[in-house]
Amino acid sequence: MSDRAETVRAYTVRLELVDEPGELLRALEPIANNGGNLLSIFHERGNVTPRGHIPVEVDLEATPERFDDIVNALQDAGVNVIQAGQERYSAELTVVLIGHLVNTDLSDTLSRLRDETEGRVTDLSLSAPKGADDVSSARVRLATEQGSVESTLSAVRVVADEKDLRVIEPLAAGGEA
Repeated sequence: MSDRAETVRAYTVRLELVDEPGELLRALEPIANNGGNLLSIFHERGNVTPRGHIPVEVDLEATPERFDDIVNALQDAGVNVIQAGQERYSAELTVVLIGHLVNTDLSDTLSRLRDETEGRVTDLSLSAPKGADDVSSARVRLATEQGSVESTLSAVRVVADEKDLRVIEPLAAGGEA
């Protein structure tokens, strides 16, 4: 019992939530379901982030392994994680992938983006108007650290090239059309 107590640490998770009933509860469920012990919640309902969401700071206790599970569960639940422990996602970029996404295993593509980029996939929207066997497109939103945007884009390009997908990239600040 004393070994377990020594591995429990305090963590802070910063989230952005949509201002709708039930969103805070939806964000807290993955914490509870994965063994996190809530210490405090600071819900800044009077403020909004640049994306128009509500910032929420959650302090919790967990083992390092459980904390990783909590962060993954939050992201799997569609909760926008801005900071987890010391890990900050200060930049966001959106790319569009076009090609035979379903036939080239979309799940594998997303796993590779997770494993080979400096960022995390935070949102995905797939459009396959003529069915799974035809060309489809996916809008992929990635959260990454400010200094890692170019390396994240580079990794997206590599994965897309290997799967014969086209990438429509965001313009860099000051970029030309």
